[in-house]
Amino acid sequence: MNGKGKLRHAAAVHLRAVRVLRQVSPKFFPVRTASALFDAIAPYVTVFFSARILSELAALRRAEVLWKWVIAGVVCVYLVSALGAVLKRRYETLLSDLWGRKEILFIRKMFSLDFAELDKQENHDLREQIRENENWSSWGLMKAAYVYGDLVGGIIGLLSGVALTVSLFTSPVPETAGRLTLLNSPLFVLLLAALMVTVSALAGKLLAASTRCWGDVGEEATLGNRLFGHFGFIGLAKERAVDIRMYEQQDLVRAYWGKNSAFGADGPIGKLARGKMGVYAGLGVCITTLITGSVYVFTCLKAWGGAFDVGSITQYVGAATAMIANIFSLVGLMGTLETNTGYLDKTFAFLDIPNAMYQGSLTTEKRSDRQYEIEFRDVSFKYPGSDVWALRHVDLKFKVGSRLAIVGENGSGKTTFIKLLCRLYDPQEGQILLNGIDIRKYRYDDYMALFSVVFQDFRLIAQPLGANVAGSMAYDRDRARRALVDAGFGERLEMLDRGLDTMLYKDLSEDGVELSGGEAQKVAIARALYKDAPFIILDEPTAALDPIAEAEIYGKFDKIAGDKTAIYISHRLSSCKFCDEIAVFQEGRIVQQGSHDTLVADEAGKYHELWAAQAQYYTKLPEKP
Repeated sequence: MNGKGKLRHAAAVHLRAVRVLRQVSPKFFPVRTASALFDAIAPYVTVFFSARILSELAALRRAEVLWKWVIAGVVCVYLVSALGAVLKRRYETLLSDLWGRKEILFIRKMFSLDFAELDKQENHDLREQIRENENWSSWGLMKAAYVYGDLVGGIIGLLSGVALTVSLFTSPVPETAGRLTLLNSPLFVLLLAALMVTVSALAGKLLAASTRCWGDVGEEATLGNRLFGHFGFIGLAKERAVDIRMYEQQDLVRAYWGKNSAFGADGPIGKLARGKMGVYAGLGVCITTLITGSVYVFTCLKAWGGAFDVGSITQYVGAATAMIANIFSLVGLMGTLETNTGYLDKTFAFLDIPNAMYQGSLTTEKRSDRQYEIEFRDVSFKYPGSDVWALRHVDLKFKVGSRLAIVGENGSGKTTFIKLLCRLYDPQEGQILLNGIDIRKYRYDDYMALFSVVFQDFRLIAQPLGANVAGSMAYDRDRARRALVDAGFGERLEMLDRGLDTMLYKDLSEDGVELSGGEAQKVAIARALYKDAPFIILDEPTAALDPIAEAEIYGKFDKIAGDKTAIYISHRLSSCKFCDEIAVFQEGRIVQQGSHDTLVADEAGKYHELWAAQAQYYTKLPEKP
């Protein structure tokens, strides 16, 4: 991409960044524009009235005129300063708010992504890179917000400076000034103006080159910030406290503190600042100082020749100096635009991740008799990026209202089977049918509504108990209470002073209640019951319990499930004895299928092998005399 192409691309992605930020904070950019306007004109207002007052003092000294300029100057400077301060305060408040609100963009994207995309590690890595780039130097969306303000302020400041400086070049030196009349030459004036602009732009290019140097340390800074974010606060994580003390892991943490020098004086950023980054920035400032000195000389010579009075010197020097500074800043801003473009490209690469899963158009039939039939027909599946088949040639039909158990060793494909059933993924081969129709043809949200699932890695939210069960702040309290009682949480519920309004965990409330693993599992099961879907699935949610307790929960749950089609996944075969049918998975295939009695009688089968290995746990030990 050539220089013009890069500039167009930089402008396009920054304009897009402004548009997406406006979605979450519509008030920010109008307030930022007004704040930049007042910041830019404030110096010129002071310069203008100071020049008028000095001119009157140096010439006629008319008291009535002088007082008018003084009063007008004080009032105007006060109003500009006061309004500027109010707008700046409002802008800073909205800026702080924008830092949080911009996360809405990423949250919305995460919510809208296909699970298959959300499950990819590379997408999580990309999101983490975006977060780290923002943390270490605001690169990305937030830098676009800063650039916007600098750009608006620079343009307004430049135009204001030009307006107050034009007469510097057009005011003629009288013919009686001798050789100083050379300053009236159009060629001389043109050359001087061109020199001012060119040198200011050159200084700005040096500033831009200095800014581009940040790209040289991007990877080190991102890694350094990630290490700091993890190890710098690891001591605050109470779930790590025991391990840190038992195994003296603080020594490991200290090692990372010592090695993580990305932001230290002797780190890569510090070395860069002492090297070419500092040289470029220093040269830019030196050059602007030289051209500012030239403006001083030119202005004083014209005043000496009689082109204008001493008061005008203040106006012209102040305005010209500010104009040079704005040219310097605007050209230097190109370096920020160019550097930030790469970070914005990553941001939009994440926000533009496409959803490939077909959403379907058919509505699922709302059957009061819950007569839904699911069939896996020669289904094969492997996870994106993997060459290993997680499921291979799976054929299975659910009997409506039955109890199906899925058993097998770790990695045999049990959870993958459930993910395909719930259409979190689509298979590469074969079909999954609902009442004879490929599930991909159904509306995705309609199809998902058919299932209540308690996964083995379920999560509860730091919100009230009832809201956790219902998945909403507005819910049927009697129904939520009944679901908790049916899930075995009734006794604990009675002990809670605030009942369904009890806040879970202490993340957001000092009065939050901590749940044990078993209690949390019961709340998760209650959540599945509250949804009241035709299919209910338990994917090893009781894995933390002992085999006997797990069997008791499954036995009770079998009664609660009623006319629903229930699917159970468990390592522990004792929990599956009551099921109508058991499917045994091994290396992604169904190797056996039948009732418990039939399968356990087959001594050559995988189920008998698993049963024999676990049987010792299914009998209570005799009590000691």
